[in-house]
Amino acid sequence: MKTRYKMILLFLLIGFHLLDEVSAQQVKTVLQLDPGENNPRNSEGDFVRLKDGRIMFIYTHFTGKSGSDFGSAHLAARYSEDDGQTWTDNDKVIVPNDGKMNVMSVSLLRLQNGEIALFYARKNGISDCIPLMRISKDEGETWSEPTPCITDREGYFVLNNNRVIQLDNGRLIMPVALHQTAEDEDFNNNGRLFTYFSDDNGATWKSSKEVRGPKKVILQEPGLIALKNGKLMMIIRTDDGVQYAAFSKNSGEKWTSAKPTKIASPLSPATVARIPSTGDLMMVWNNNGVKEGLYKGKRTPLNIAISKNEGKTWEKEKVLEDDPDGWYCYTAIHFVNDEQVLLSYCAGNRPQGTGLSITRLSLLDLDWLYGE
Repeated sequence: MKTRYKMILLFLLIGFHLLDEVSAQQVKTVLQLDPGENNPRNSEGDFVRLKDGRIMFIYTHFTGKSGSDFGSAHLAARYSEDDGQTWTDNDKVIVPNDGKMNVMSVSLLRLQNGEIALFYARKNGISDCIPLMRISKDEGETWSEPTPCITDREGYFVLNNNRVIQLDNGRLIMPVALHQTAEDEDFNNNGRLFTYFSDDNGATWKSSKEVRGPKKVILQEPGLIALKNGKLMMIIRTDDGVQYAAFSKNSGEKWTSAKPTKIASPLSPATVARIPSTGDLMMVWNNNGVKEGLYKGKRTPLNIAISKNEGKTWEKEKVLEDDPDGWYCYTAIHFVNDEQVLLSYCAGNRPQGTGLSITRLSLLDLDWLYGE
């Protein structure tokens, strides 16, 4: 009997080892941008496929000594010629720092007219931060002068990376949170949420009605996804222990009030995208409700799940990263083909002081996500 138990234990250990190997093969780090000399932080970015087959990744490259959100930074690019398996070693500067503080938080979008749109925040001060848009007609070799996307208000607007979308009718739409204006004495952590939209490829922009929410709940860093029923869903970071959601049935001009979902989450953003090959939704976020005692208040673990009913419920949840001291957030999602997806996200370590300073690119198999 003892021999039999030993054999069973041996088979179990071999099985777990093989599972670990399979997971390592199906979710692998393909690029890590660590801080270095005169480079205290490498932060959130986004992807776009170029017409020559390459993938371009533009991210926020901090310079000087400060890695805070108010430190100096420019936008830099890396490229992959093999569907994200390997990446160039050196940066190409895309947008020099033309702000009094920095430029950061990239969204890239292949427009329906074939051009590439680059969106980012230009930060001049604590009450002067707005999203700008540049256009490239030559696959990212050169870019137009920046167009302000918000002209009806002044203030500190947060537009996260990988957030701008184009609807089937051609409308461009971005979700933003307003945290301070010139008239405000203090920075307000509770953002006022809006969407800004353009029906002329970004030449002019209009504001939606404000998205309302509970007064005692902090709302921040909204994201968008277009649903199959024609509505838009806004997913919202909060301090209420869950993500909130709001909906629009008129392409982002008016919104329902933001209400809690059942998506357990710390005060950290979620990113939602539609899987082209299946039509299902994919979400990447921090499900710290799994082990609340260990993970409470932390941006870890990093989880991924799918929804087959337009975000009503989520299934097939997997863990991408689970270091209790890790700090995983500001994800960009890019589907390489029908089988694989690229993710970029901040992946630092809080005790080591690198929480938002390291950006990691991971490539994963969709078969693994859909598996048991």
